[in-house]
Amino acid sequence: MTSNPIIVVLKGDQTGQELLDDALRVIQPRVTGCPVEFETFDLSLENRRATRNQVVYDAAARIKETGLGIKAATITPPGKDDVGSPNALLRELVDGQVILRTGRRIPSIRPIAGVHAPIAVVRMAVDGEYSEKAWREGEGLDEVAYSTRRLSRRTCRAVAEFTFRYARRTSSKVFGGPKYTVSPIYEGMFKEELDEASKRYPDVAYDPQLIDATYALLLGTEGEPLVIPALNRDGDNLSDLVMKMFGTIAGAESVIFNFDENFEVKVALTEAPHGTAPSLQGKNIANPMAMILAGAAVLGYIKSDKAKRASRAIYESVMEAVQAGVKTNDLAGSASTTDFTDEVIRRVSNKLEAWDALGQQ
Repeated sequence: MTSNPIIVVLKGDQTGQELLDDALRVIQPRVTGCPVEFETFDLSLENRRATRNQVVYDAAARIKETGLGIKAATITPPGKDDVGSPNALLRELVDGQVILRTGRRIPSIRPIAGVHAPIAVVRMAVDGEYSEKAWREGEGLDEVAYSTRRLSRRTCRAVAEFTFRYARRTSSKVFGGPKYTVSPIYEGMFKEELDEASKRYPDVAYDPQLIDATYALLLGTEGEPLVIPALNRDGDNLSDLVMKMFGTIAGAESVIFNFDENFEVKVALTEAPHGTAPSLQGKNIANPMAMILAGAAVLGYIKSDKAKRASRAIYESVMEAVQAGVKTNDLAGSASTTDFTDEVIRRVSNKLEAWDALGQQ
């Protein structure tokens, strides 16, 4: 039986799968020098339908065993009687609690509103509107829609704890929060846990704001690094905005975490935050940055110096490639998907060889 770390690879659809293929080229052991192995599960829409989502259950079970996964973007069919989105199901099955997405400055790309320091969105991976029970009563103009939402204190505490630990590690300010004034019972529970976490981490700057004020104040940020805790749907909306502020939604990775009882990471499932981009399929022009960074991120959660070293090399090489002018169309460049990936691979290989020559760990 292998003793190498196993990364569970979740195949997807359309451009999402094409970009995953490129990301996997970067994290191959022959490039990174990191001895990892891959197990693949086909989460394409066709196979989810063929297996009636059993493949999602099987993949999630394996991710919980290995603790590591990387996922391509997948199609969510619109029909209510179809297989639905695998994303919410995966988060539930791996006991995902937190989603981390970090907007960061991309070299040579001018951000919006002068923002330049990283902004991390720590989003609840479960609960809220995405797990609501909804129904309608009545007819015509008298028809009324109802919904019930669920929010657990355990989830609130996991998000709050991760937020303050991450802010401490990155020397950032915890900023923003829920609209507890309108929803003191429901959203107020989240605010209570954030306030208590602030007491446990008095060395971390804490500037609580209502979610609507958070949106407005982001456009006037003075450049300090921020970590923003958010409810599930708030975080979904906010993270897209934050990444676009830095130039493109394809500029950063997304990580889903499951924690142990001490809030240490047990599972890290990485992906690109964008969709399958069907209009770009087969054209070799999509930006692979986010998917490549998802590969770097999953290596970063392997408990070995080689893996962490490889992760750093990929992060740096992606940014250096853009700085050198190797950019895809969404960043006003002319490089193809393959061109960009090849350049990152070249830089990673050269960087690791140079570090070896200098005796750097």
